[in-house]
Amino acid sequence: MASSKIDGLYKIRHSAAHVMAQAVLELYPEAKYAIGPPIDNGFYYDFDLGVTQDGTPRTFRPDDLKTIEKRMRQIIGGKHQFAYREVSAEEARQLFADQPYKLELIDGLAQGEIDEYGNEAAEKPVISTYKHDTFEDLCRGPHVEHTGRIVADAFKLLSVAGAYWRGDEKNPMLQRIYGTAWGNRKELRKHLDQLEEAKKRDHRKLGRELELFIFEEEVGPGLPLWLPRGAIIIDELERLAKETEEAAGYDRVRTPHLTKEDLFLRSGHLDFYKDSMYPPMEMDGVTYYVKPMNCPMHHKIFGSKLRSYREMPVRLTEYGTCYRYEQSGELFGLMRVRSMQMNDAHIYCTEEQFAEEFMRVIDLYKLYFDLFEIDRFVMRLSTHHPNKLGDKYVDNGPLWEQTEEMVRQAMTEGNVPFEEEPDEAAFYGPKIDVQIWSAIGREFTLATNQVDFAVPERFGLSYINAAGEEETPLCIHRAPLSTHERLIGFLIEHYGGNFPVWLSPEQARVIPVTSAHNAYAEQIEKRLADAGARVSADLSSDRMNNKIRLAQGMKVPYMLIVGDREVAEETVSVRRRDGARQNGMPVEEFVALVADRIASRAKTL
Repeated sequence: MASSKIDGLYKIRHSAAHVMAQAVLELYPEAKYAIGPPIDNGFYYDFDLGVTQDGTPRTFRPDDLKTIEKRMRQIIGGKHQFAYREVSAEEARQLFADQPYKLELIDGLAQGEIDEYGNEAAEKPVISTYKHDTFEDLCRGPHVEHTGRIVADAFKLLSVAGAYWRGDEKNPMLQRIYGTAWGNRKELRKHLDQLEEAKKRDHRKLGRELELFIFEEEVGPGLPLWLPRGAIIIDELERLAKETEEAAGYDRVRTPHLTKEDLFLRSGHLDFYKDSMYPPMEMDGVTYYVKPMNCPMHHKIFGSKLRSYREMPVRLTEYGTCYRYEQSGELFGLMRVRSMQMNDAHIYCTEEQFAEEFMRVIDLYKLYFDLFEIDRFVMRLSTHHPNKLGDKYVDNGPLWEQTEEMVRQAMTEGNVPFEEEPDEAAFYGPKIDVQIWSAIGREFTLATNQVDFAVPERFGLSYINAAGEEETPLCIHRAPLSTHERLIGFLIEHYGGNFPVWLSPEQARVIPVTSAHNAYAEQIEKRLADAGARVSADLSSDRMNNKIRLAQGMKVPYMLIVGDREVAEETVSVRRRDGARQNGMPVEEFVALVADRIASRAKTL
């Protein structure tokens, strides 16, 4: 989400995108330009540079960005006014006659289907342009007064990436230049420092270095392979969820990885979700799909017997593996995968129980946020669009209005701040999307809390109410720990790989000073393992200092050095991951310390 349009940074970044496009077109006269919006912390613009003599797509090189930046500063120095005007579709076509991507956008604008960035338009847009110097672009603004308002030493072009035109991999691949722009040089420097820190914390980089997960082309894109150390983190998160959900009254279930087509026809997922599902499989004249979600099977479990109002609410939970065919251009490490283990649950409740159950889920989110030291988050209420009923959303306007108001009321009475995001609901009901920020300020989409008023009725789900009559329950879909993949990707970057003790794949490493101390090191290893700690003793022939470096590289919370004095006194010398040291700690005292940190899921060492 870009900055607010009343935010000066939005105007600066929007204007910088136009200046960059002008510079590129002057330096590459044959280039075709597509779209260039402001985004969080910056801007981008997409270009088609054509092909080389041998027919391969022409691309920007890293050095080209410096040349483009130099020309941008010259344009900025000209203090060219940004001038707005409205044009007819025909005028726009003449103006952009040699720009095929703009012509496609103009056709969509003229029909009222899309805006100038190719996104769905809520209402028929006005076709307008902004011009500065020699450059004119389809645009509704806003912009700064003139190019001189862009601070020449407070912007930077960052990178080049490939991007399919309008996000469709069937369309041409374009060259996307990303840039950032700020109000002054100090703000830019701060942002660039954060980007450097983000590179160090990149979950893809740390995932390899810490031996947590890998991707293999022979297995397939978006299909992670979890290594033993990564599997430990998964087990710990699942243990956390099981303990928390058992205390909250959930019943655990399990469902298969695939099912007959009929189930997804009945639920409506094939109507609204087919493009994100793997292709069907045919066997003995029956069509099967691997499941993209667990809810239809949970509905079958709820409906497997007659229910009374006295049983309500029914809370069914599962760690089910689901499969979604995300577009290859959208795959990104663990954040966007095709195989995912979902911390999924469905709560079937009466209308009277809804507010309490919905807020219990929100409270569960808060509990996890506190545990993982997530102190910045936003709850977004995603609602329907009344003009898209029957197309994007289930066609029942009154129930949409009713359930959206139920969510608003529950959140308001629960004193939970939230923002509204129109036209972003699930096809079967409104939802709360949860955005969180890592320790270095990077935003992530974590999970969702959804209301379903439509699908239970499709499955004929009911319970006998106090009057002895059948009634259809409401269903709340929730996944507060998201998927293992996305959550672990976030946690790797949030902690920089320095997981709290309870979540660390290896919690302690015993390091003998020489081989003469190996036997004592093995005794310490066993005592810690018997106490439930994940521990290893490094009995290799490496020098002690190298063993310490290796343990630090794997971000082990505790390194226990044992030599002659420790053997004689039955102690350990503790080196913590954060650099703190304590010599001569009695072994039992350290065992008790670690056991407490694990059992309490402590945030600190």
